[in-house]
Amino acid sequence: MSLKVHNTLTRQKEEFISRSPGRVGMYVCGPTTYNFIHLGNARPIVVFDTIRRYLEYRGYEVEYIQNFTDIDDKIIKRAHEEGEEASQLAQRFIRAYFSDADALNVRRAKVHPRVSEHLPEIVQMIQTLLDKGYAYLVGEGDVYFAVEQFPGYGKLSGRSLEDLQAGARVEIDERKRNPLDFALWKAAKEGEPAWLSPWGHGRPGWHIECSAMSLKYLGFGFDIHGGGNDLIFPHHENEIAQSEAFAGENPFCNYWLHNGFITINQEKMSKSLGNFFLVRDILDRFAPQVVRFYLLSTHYRSPLDFDDGKLEMSRRGLERLKTSLDLLDEILDVDEIKAETGLSDDTQREKKGIALVVQSERSQQEFIEAMDDDFNTARATAALFDLSREINSTINSILQTTGRPDASEKKALIQARQTLGSLLGVLGLEPEFLRKRGQTRASKAENDKRERLPALIDWLVELRQEARQEKNWSKADQIRTLLKEAGINLEDTPQGLRVRLPQVEVEIETLVPIFIELRQEARQRKDWNLADNIRQKLQSFGIVLEDTPRGTRWSDQ
Repeated sequence: MSLKVHNTLTRQKEEFISRSPGRVGMYVCGPTTYNFIHLGNARPIVVFDTIRRYLEYRGYEVEYIQNFTDIDDKIIKRAHEEGEEASQLAQRFIRAYFSDADALNVRRAKVHPRVSEHLPEIVQMIQTLLDKGYAYLVGEGDVYFAVEQFPGYGKLSGRSLEDLQAGARVEIDERKRNPLDFALWKAAKEGEPAWLSPWGHGRPGWHIECSAMSLKYLGFGFDIHGGGNDLIFPHHENEIAQSEAFAGENPFCNYWLHNGFITINQEKMSKSLGNFFLVRDILDRFAPQVVRFYLLSTHYRSPLDFDDGKLEMSRRGLERLKTSLDLLDEILDVDEIKAETGLSDDTQREKKGIALVVQSERSQQEFIEAMDDDFNTARATAALFDLSREINSTINSILQTTGRPDASEKKALIQARQTLGSLLGVLGLEPEFLRKRGQTRASKAENDKRERLPALIDWLVELRQEARQEKNWSKADQIRTLLKEAGINLEDTPQGLRVRLPQVEVEIETLVPIFIELRQEARQRKDWNLADNIRQKLQSFGIVLEDTPRGTRWSDQ
């Protein structure tokens, strides 16, 4: 059976044929970084991570790109409210995103491009659209895309321009030629971050960023573009229009995949409606393995209603699969069975081993058939439960007879273990991840650790900023160097400080020695205020310093 995917553009399932044999280019819209992610944000993150894993399981090399929108009205508004630079606020929530995504075992994209890092590509694209007559300049430097100039507008959402005009909620602006025309570039406003362009200082509109970044990293006509249903119109509709107008050809992307909403009482979960639950709050009560399994319990295109009961059902189901893994590992860890023992003379036991081999192969085939049918994770997990039942039955039979498997049974158990483990891995539920303890984040220590890391990094950045304001350049450079050694790079830009984190998660153990070194130097300079401040601040994070004749030791309370 060939892989079939439901293409939003054609509104039907199609055989998936990648642009380049054995390779898949995949772009998924990431979050706007002005808040922590909620469960509705987490669904596409987990869904498309799973799709990526399955494509790799089927032998494809996947070029996976997921962006961060770090320039946006919402970011600017919240930064003003909190008295913070927009770039620093965005960076703070990017770190928080990685913390939550890592907890859910979401693998990092090959590239996580940010709008702020791709202004030249965006400006070039807008200029080309202007030159071709698809865009127009109004007022003091605003640039809009003219939807009536693009004949195919509405093809993704399946509606005509007239229908869209009648039903769309659009910002009223009398300067626009058509109410559906959308901003490519916004002229600068007082107190907002801005970048220089041929049309004056300003910043990009929302939609243009994903076109510019996907084309840069994947090229025109890439394979898969993913996101939630709420992005079909206007975001993805606008992406298609501006990208195909820019390139003068189509299609911009071959397959459009969109996941259904998470609902509460049949109403979409969203920040604007105020009916959302933050991922980190849910992880205070449920293990991340359970939350991930819950998000995959329904076909990705179907709505998923949220309540604690469904999460509890997912917990129990996942526990059954984990129990089978534990039983397998326990029985396969007994004394090695010598090859010369041969097969059992017990016909019933031999049949039981054969039945497990058959079920392993059947479950693997059913899993693949389910995932080949538009990534049907609900059916795929049903195949895992069938294998789990046969594993448990086989092991119970062994324990009730000799208590240890013979050679044929051991071979069948090993095959079942490999099959179950590899298929769980496709779902991002590898045995190692399932067995992680103390990750419910109901555990206060783990929750505190997640909160402390961004706060400690932010504090180090603040100390450096204070040193720069005091023109203490040596101290500022020292902090920059120490952070760089920890894998954290600081970049001073005209728009403010940018903090770049390493691809691997930063650990508390990496940061505390930096504070200890800064405190030691403060004491040598007899700057007792700073030395005491560092000690007290660390203590407020549960990190206790102890000065000894051999140096300063620390402990995590």
